[in-house]
Amino acid sequence: MQNNDVIRSLRYTFDFGDDQMIKIFGLAELEVTRTEVSDWLKRDDDPESKPINDFKLAVFLNGLIIYKRGKKEGPQPVPESRLSNNQIIRKIKIALELQNEDIMEILALAGREMSKHEISAFFRKPEQAQYRLCRDQVLRNFLQGLQLKFREQQNKKD
Repeated sequence: MQNNDVIRSLRYTFDFGDDQMIKIFGLAELEVTRTEVSDWLKRDDDPESKPINDFKLAVFLNGLIIYKRGKKEGPQPVPESRLSNNQIIRKIKIALELQNEDIMEILALAGREMSKHEISAFFRKPEQAQYRLCRDQVLRNFLQGLQLKFREQQNKKD
């Protein structure tokens, strides 16, 4: 799945404006410009669209964790230079303080039924026999379920 799709989806899910996006990157100690953010969020068919690399997406997800949960004591996590779908889901899980049951519910909202064991396999170390690679479609369903859950909550507040 494209990193730009992930960041666009999260922006839409939580209704972040450009200023909030810049702030989230800043929380993870990376300064970005409004132009950069705008270029990353443009549709893929837009000639002005620019891809966001794994490192910058990792910085954004680390910033999202800080934005949602607050800054932890001690040294901050170092953003990965390569991100897998498993790491993306893990960072979102941490940011939103989700349990495996919550992830099951979110996936079900998007029409994807998975067991607790299947989900826990995504969060294991790659060396473990039970580790399972998170495919693009599962990540896409997860992001879609997040939108359904969190956009609905925002609409109820308004």
